[in-house]
Amino acid sequence: MRAEIEAIANDINQSLELLRRHLDWDNALRRLDELNARSENPDLWNDAAAAQKLMRERTHLEQSVSTVRSIERDRDDFLGLIELGEMEDDQTVVVDAEEGLRALRERAGKMELESLLSDEADSNDCYIEVHAGAGGTEAQDWAEILLRMYMRWAEQHGYKVVWLEENAGEEAGLKSATLQITGHNAYGWLKTESGVHRLVRISPFDSAARRHTSFSSVWVYPVIDDSIDIQINESDCRIDTFRASGAGGQHINKTDSAIRITHIPTGIVVSCQADRSQHRNRAMAWDMLRARMYEAELQKREAVAQAEADAKTEIGWGRQIRSYVLQPYQMVKDLRTGVETSDTQGVLDGDLDPFMAASLAARIQGGVGGQTETE
Repeated sequence: MRAEIEAIANDINQSLELLRRHLDWDNALRRLDELNARSENPDLWNDAAAAQKLMRERTHLEQSVSTVRSIERDRDDFLGLIELGEMEDDQTVVVDAEEGLRALRERAGKMELESLLSDEADSNDCYIEVHAGAGGTEAQDWAEILLRMYMRWAEQHGYKVVWLEENAGEEAGLKSATLQITGHNAYGWLKTESGVHRLVRISPFDSAARRHTSFSSVWVYPVIDDSIDIQINESDCRIDTFRASGAGGQHINKTDSAIRITHIPTGIVVSCQADRSQHRNRAMAWDMLRARMYEAELQKREAVAQAEADAKTEIGWGRQIRSYVLQPYQMVKDLRTGVETSDTQGVLDGDLDPFMAASLAARIQGGVGGQTETE
């Protein structure tokens, strides 16, 4: 057991070393001292935009430094408890401390991966669009299940979720919907979720209880702020006002204030019906369009995300990134990384971290490769 504990401690130490290196530790501490001093200057808020930028940098740096110190402290505490428990032959203390050390290794590994989210938009909030594929009610129900899955994931990670737009299915589910996820690194974590998601199950809408295959697409793009200049010619856009067509409830309003903007040269379409105010919905829709245009530019420069045209192709075989099989067996498998689990209900309840971590790691190491569907 001692060799295993040493191996776990070494893994934690390696993660800490990478975290320190990524932060440029000594310079990070000096910069934090500087930001703390500047934040106490009463004239700071004379320039609100500059002050907010400084406070965001300070908060992020403070959290990063605190995380490293917390992992170091917990590592030393757990190792000390293990040593004490072995000296006093108290196996309860030893076992509890070993479990804590293993959990700390997972935490350190996750923080190490998160520290690599260094693309220019990774720290931003994001939008998630879900679109049902062909297949009517079955596919529309799957789209709603996917949306719930992402909402659960976001809530579990302390992110704020705002429902912006929905287009309800005729009998059940959703034809499409858009959420905004707000929180640090929301886009960085979710960006690899873009693609087609495939479901195999016994359809609850089939009286013959036959197995059905359904597809829905997910599209993730970053919220951008005013510091990123995206020029859009309004004459290239068509703006439509319509009555919200969703299921209602707390998610949408029922007035004629919903806004749809179509950017004609690219075919990008965004909609917003989150507010009863047409003016606010219009402003949000323009923000969404700017974000989509910016994300398209990121794709061109980075050549790591899917091409814009992928979102316009048929949602079906050949483009899926993940397969969710509920019948005749239970399995969720990522077709890019090979990560799989039999805990299908856990995944649909938002347990997506293993899939996201593997996709991000593969992307950072040189890109996510595609796999051929074998189901």
